[in-house]
Amino acid sequence: MVVKSKTENRKLLIYAHYYTPDVASTGQLLKELAEGMLEEFDITVICVVPSYTGKVSPEYKEKMFYKEVINDVNILRIRVPEFSKSNKISRVKNILAYFFGAIVATFKVGKMDYVYSISQPPILGGLLGVWGKWMKRAKYIYNIQDFNPEQTMAVGYSKNKFVLKMMMSFDKFSCKQADKVIVVGRDMVETLKGRFNYKRVPSYAFINNWTNEKVIYPLPSNHEKVLAFKREYGLEDKFVVMYSGNLGLYYDLENLMTVINKFKYRDDIVFAFIGEGSIKEKLVSYKEKNNLDNVKFIPYQDKADLIYSLNAGDIHWCLNAKGIKGVSVPSKLYGIIAAGKPIIGALEENSEARLIIEDTKCGYVTEPGNYEEIENIINTCLIEKESNILAGMSERGREYLVKNLTKDVSVHKYISEIKSS
Repeated sequence: MVVKSKTENRKLLIYAHYYTPDVASTGQLLKELAEGMLEEFDITVICVVPSYTGKVSPEYKEKMFYKEVINDVNILRIRVPEFSKSNKISRVKNILAYFFGAIVATFKVGKMDYVYSISQPPILGGLLGVWGKWMKRAKYIYNIQDFNPEQTMAVGYSKNKFVLKMMMSFDKFSCKQADKVIVVGRDMVETLKGRFNYKRVPSYAFINNWTNEKVIYPLPSNHEKVLAFKREYGLEDKFVVMYSGNLGLYYDLENLMTVINKFKYRDDIVFAFIGEGSIKEKLVSYKEKNNLDNVKFIPYQDKADLIYSLNAGDIHWCLNAKGIKGVSVPSKLYGIIAAGKPIIGALEENSEARLIIEDTKCGYVTEPGNYEEIENIINTCLIEKESNILAGMSERGREYLVKNLTKDVSVHKYISEIKSS
């Protein structure tokens, strides 16, 4: 068999708001995707300088653009202003700086055969892909991780009908311009079709997200680094109910705190929240106001340490607010089952994450907003913690992931869909 040299590979441009070392889930996902496709494509990524936390290191404040190579992937980074996740204006300035910077950066990367963009930032990610298609006369693949304005509408982030209508028009335009639209959930296929009233629907494919099962995997409860993590954050000798990921608007976390409040006097359970996000301050305020000593807030963990933090949980939340079905799939699901942990899910019926949990019987699920049932599930888990029931859930979830949701399976699907565009 003749192996193509790198110089013979087709050239692929990826627009990625965030890319490694940023801890955004999409940034980590795109790193694994890009590096997994290097045998087929010569890849360039246009992204921001590391800034997901809102801060920019001094070494990235001197120039407008920075060129890097990470594991054979060419990176062109754009300097953006610092921002606060609780300040809408500063976030908008940051996003617009990326958008307009990426437009300029497109002229700096040479000829491309394919352009790939994701739906982040909302609407603008798709429009960047269209721009890249036009400028490079390339095939365009639009990967929709979250549908907007549907997501914005679901959580009431904006109720301005004119703005929402414009957002929908722009994103439908991006879909029409794409040579292939890729969505990450079965329920999202229906949303795409519904946008076009099931007529003249753009060419599409469905590919699950993933977590690298060789990097995240089950560890014994007495593993030295798992125990060290528990000691550092006060999780020792407790039943740990963990949420790991973005503390944002789309997960109904504020209302979840009212359920947690009902367990405030139990000393055998602790609720751990790992991550940052726009509503973290509200969650911390609720904890302090209600004296929830068994609630712990923990900073984002380095990628290399994620395996230890995930394994420190006895059971994990997988949540979406009501109205998110068909709009988004919580990517944390894949990390949870990769670590072999059972799940408490508050997810709408027939949503992608719920379908996986129900198919594998790797956790308990109920509808978002059914707080009484969520409380009952937690009580059930406390009763079952010494039995084999939760362990069985763990094994089934991990087994399903290894067979169906590995990085290699999904990456090969992406390669096939891109090349066939």
